[in-house]
Amino acid sequence: MPVNLFSQLGLSLVAISSILWLYTRRRSQHHGRSPANIPGPKCQSWWKGNFKQAFNSEAWDFHERLLKEYGPVLRIDGLMGDQQIITFDPKAMYHILVKDQSIWARTNVVSSALVFGKGLTSIDGEAHRKQRKALNPVFSAAHMRDMVSIFYDVINKLEKGLTSKVQDEAAAGSQEIEILSWLARTALELIGQAGLGYSFDNLTDEYAVHPYIGLIKELQVVTGEMRFFRTYIVPIVLKIGTPSLRRWVLEKAPWKNGHRIMNMSDYMWNLSKEIYAGKKKSLDEGDEAVAKQVGKGKDIMSILMRMNLQADGADKLDDDEVLGQMSVFIFAAMDTTSGALARILHLLSARPEVQEKLRQELLEARQVNKDIPYDVLVSLPYLDAICRETLRLFPPVTHIFRTATQDTTLPFSNPVMGIDGTSIPELHVPGSTGALISVLNSNRNPAIWGPDAHEWKPERWLAPLPETLTDAHIAGVYSHLMTFSAGGRSCIGFKFSQLEMKAVLSMLIAKFRFSPSSKEVIWQMNAITTPSLKHGGKYPQLPLVVTKVDA
Repeated sequence: MPVNLFSQLGLSLVAISSILWLYTRRRSQHHGRSPANIPGPKCQSWWKGNFKQAFNSEAWDFHERLLKEYGPVLRIDGLMGDQQIITFDPKAMYHILVKDQSIWARTNVVSSALVFGKGLTSIDGEAHRKQRKALNPVFSAAHMRDMVSIFYDVINKLEKGLTSKVQDEAAAGSQEIEILSWLARTALELIGQAGLGYSFDNLTDEYAVHPYIGLIKELQVVTGEMRFFRTYIVPIVLKIGTPSLRRWVLEKAPWKNGHRIMNMSDYMWNLSKEIYAGKKKSLDEGDEAVAKQVGKGKDIMSILMRMNLQADGADKLDDDEVLGQMSVFIFAAMDTTSGALARILHLLSARPEVQEKLRQELLEARQVNKDIPYDVLVSLPYLDAICRETLRLFPPVTHIFRTATQDTTLPFSNPVMGIDGTSIPELHVPGSTGALISVLNSNRNPAIWGPDAHEWKPERWLAPLPETLTDAHIAGVYSHLMTFSAGGRSCIGFKFSQLEMKAVLSMLIAKFRFSPSSKEVIWQMNAITTPSLKHGGKYPQLPLVVTKVDA
């Protein structure tokens, strides 16, 4: 037998033996209070476990079955018997996301850093605490109040763009419009002006769309396709060689998705550097130069940069950390907000009586000033109820991923019945165990929300909430919901997002009527939930019939 063939055979035997040993070891960890004793769905594959069932764009039925059949704590299998926990138990979520958050690290931090740099989503520990401390004041109510005028400048452009399209293409003042693209462009321009002090889009020419729109949508698709690779392979690869060596290998490798991710990351980084350089130059030139910028110095990055200049040495962010926030802000703010707005319009289009009730509330509020003042906007009851109910039943991000960095104990609100029949009040969790917080099922749990938990009912927020909900002490930062997460890694911009949604809806519903299209729309469970056509591929889109409302 040739030596090289013998060597290859030997390496193959070693690899196969290692895989079988790892698989057997993981499957044998089955004592009374280990994850292996927690009930869960049948493993579908010795290689990927339940991964394909749980993480695909059509996984809605699978997660609904988990809610109905297993309750708030269950187990699924990952790579080669890798036992992972899925939970929407309030006490378990509190421990993972709040009390023991230093033990439960954000999964995929390393792959996030490859794309976004040193932003909030890409770091852990003390570095994350420092960035969070620097950014918290930027999202204060006072600064949100100042941003409303920026919001309305953008929203008024959206109104002109939609009005022009409806009137130009249909004399009757009604037209089927792919509304998701308009919402995405608006969300990008809102985070651009109010977040970065930069304009991406004038919202007038339907075809002059900034490349960032397509880039973020492509990034969504590619990262979704690479979820398995990002979870299990990237952490191993990053331990090999230097960053420059790994990039050289990636550039030479015949790997389409890898090249797409690299090119998108390069584009975002270079644009962030360009914006950052311009803002630094204006700050150096003084207040007059800042006032001439987009946002007039009231945008998030201008405020952050001024605060950073005054910060003590230990709390000061370096240039790469500030740059890292820019891509994170755009990615986190654009698709989540535009997706939530699209969901609201989709729901209202099928419920004309709800849409009309909201329209009357908004028209009354706009009588004094069409740009509804901050204090009035945030306190409109029916608008608020519609936003809360939509974010409850249809959270843009359906799951939160964490990984135990050491052996720990995870308590439950109520004991779980183990596979062996024992009662499990708490779980002994080995280090490296993955935990999936089911935002979707926490927000829809009938044991907490009541038997109508699966119904979209904005009125539930206009009456006292059920005692089962208030007694559950959900850890989320917003309205007993897990939609914006909890603890030190909760969504820092959730107030910005709420204000943005309400401001956009205050114009859209007052000025336009939305009706269903004849095309059937489905919603995909991607990293961020997106609409598409049932018989039109998976490209994100939401066609609605838009009609100008008479004055």
